[in-house]
Amino acid sequence: MKKYGFVRVGSIVNKLALADPNSNAKEIVRMIKEAEKKDVAIVSTPELALTGYTCGDLFFQDKLLAEAKEGLKVILDETSKLNIISIIGMPIKLDNQLFNCAVVLSKGKILGIVPKTFIPNYAEFYEKRWFASSLNLLSNEVNLLDQTVPISPKLLFKDKDLKDICFGIEICEDLWSVNPPSCYHTQNGATIIFNLSSSNEIIGKNEYRNNLVSFTSAKTISAYVYCSSGIMESTSDILFSGASMIYENGSLLKKNDRFQIESELIYSDVDVLKLANDRLRNSSFMTNVLVNDYKIIDVEVKDSTKFDRIYKEYPFVPSSKIYRDERCKEIFTIQSAALARRLIQLNYPKCIIGISGGLDSTLAFLVVVEAFKKLNLDLKNIIGVTMPGFGTTGRTYNNACKFVNEYKATLKEVSIKEASILHMQDIGLPLDDRSITYENIQARERTQVLMDIANMENGLVIGTGDLSELALGWCTYNGDHMSMYSVNSSIPKTLVKYLVNYVADNSDKTKKEIIYDILETPISPELLPPDEAGNILQQTESSIGPYVLHDFFLYHFLRYGASPKKIYFLAQETFKGKFDNSTLKKWLKVFVKRFFTQQFKRNCVPDGVKVGTISLSPRGDLRMPSDANYAIWLEEVEELD
Repeated sequence: MKKYGFVRVGSIVNKLALADPNSNAKEIVRMIKEAEKKDVAIVSTPELALTGYTCGDLFFQDKLLAEAKEGLKVILDETSKLNIISIIGMPIKLDNQLFNCAVVLSKGKILGIVPKTFIPNYAEFYEKRWFASSLNLLSNEVNLLDQTVPISPKLLFKDKDLKDICFGIEICEDLWSVNPPSCYHTQNGATIIFNLSSSNEIIGKNEYRNNLVSFTSAKTISAYVYCSSGIMESTSDILFSGASMIYENGSLLKKNDRFQIESELIYSDVDVLKLANDRLRNSSFMTNVLVNDYKIIDVEVKDSTKFDRIYKEYPFVPSSKIYRDERCKEIFTIQSAALARRLIQLNYPKCIIGISGGLDSTLAFLVVVEAFKKLNLDLKNIIGVTMPGFGTTGRTYNNACKFVNEYKATLKEVSIKEASILHMQDIGLPLDDRSITYENIQARERTQVLMDIANMENGLVIGTGDLSELALGWCTYNGDHMSMYSVNSSIPKTLVKYLVNYVADNSDKTKKEIIYDILETPISPELLPPDEAGNILQQTESSIGPYVLHDFFLYHFLRYGASPKKIYFLAQETFKGKFDNSTLKKWLKVFVKRFFTQQFKRNCVPDGVKVGTISLSPRGDLRMPSDANYAIWLEEVEELD
């Protein structure tokens, strides 16, 4: 998995025996062995897991501190033959002070010790009574169990093979501070942060803590592994829940069930290459780097053979219906507000839009309607133009007409058949020709009709093409590729359907019936004649492949810079049982070829608002040469099994 950037990290909340390091060591060993069986590469315990966080003045007892060392020796000996890195919370005495530390172990060696920096001493916390801050350290090494070990808050642990696997550590309150150590760790190379914590429970704290971890993970563009003490800590005054969670760039990957008595292990595969790519894109990430005197410790992070990560088939579409509806509302609002702003600038012109009875033009029309409502404009000034051609079916034609009329907009019908035939004759194209020229003649004729009507009506042609079509170049250059404002230009095909469905669900009965039938209509440009029964014969996905795959490829290729090998691997895992390997490879090859060769179309797209994380506008997210050589990407696809 390392070749794809994945490393399996975990969190152990051990069932605690308070002030009994020997018992705790045995339980931690048991859980580390379980983690190793699960192929976890790096695992952490909570803060002061060897002794317990709530020992109070027992931390002044030499016996407890000595037993903690013995407990650490047990863990070292018992895990010396395991291929796993463990991070153990325990107290360390040094420089006439006691430090609350994270001790990093691997194969019988102590790799480094990270002491806590921010020591809480407010509300229910009295930690300064026992522990000193890392800022009080005089030494940079300590002898522990006959090993000379670096000790510092500025330690980073970096894999010898894949340098992007690099982890740093902060402890509990460090996270809650104004300038947490993780900010500095990540700017200096850490892609993974482990937090050994003892966070008690009061009403509302769990949600706040989750948000804090999520925000820190997003702010630092890192994977964040949080592990807190469980309910077997003392309950004299407070209760600990064992909250444990793993976030990646703000997104939750795993969390445990709190308030468990027995030990718990959670783990997930985090993608460090994805995080590293995000940092490259974010030009603000390395601004004002204040600390660069870190000590880098080389480690051997094992390469997991298993994969425990679920990716969405529809990365542009939220899985939850409630969240999906909220997202659709937000997107629809952004689209319509952007168009409304353009209409204000142009002194409220009419809007001209080609209506095909398909999904894209339906969504664009609905956006125009919403913009007009926002501006209190007469919907009669929306001119929906249906332009029957050689491939138009009765189903799409009737839906287009009914749809425009139902919204009380102005319907115009302009057949393009005669004009297309005349043009074919003019250029000497046989009337029985069914080449791309035959198709593009119709597409460009339709665009000319819309542009000319816009001139007549002093109007604005609204584009209907979507993000997926732009990515694949599935549009006619200077045909449906062109408009005066493109409202769907950053909406992928797989999301268009959900947006249209969202509007339909919130419409009256008649509109619902029309829109629902449009939703069930096969995706087609309708440029080739229908079959003998009058049904759509030309289906887009038969020609260029399933949009569910192309949108998946596009998302991982552009959003995270994933290589073809990695995209193929993720697709194999995600679409297991739905598409075989040869099918995935076939359409990935099509994606690579079309994405590179069709850039010239994207270099001159009309204005259109960015809605999601990906835009193909040369004025926005994508600045790419039209003549780039795509051989190295295609070669990698050809090599796939």
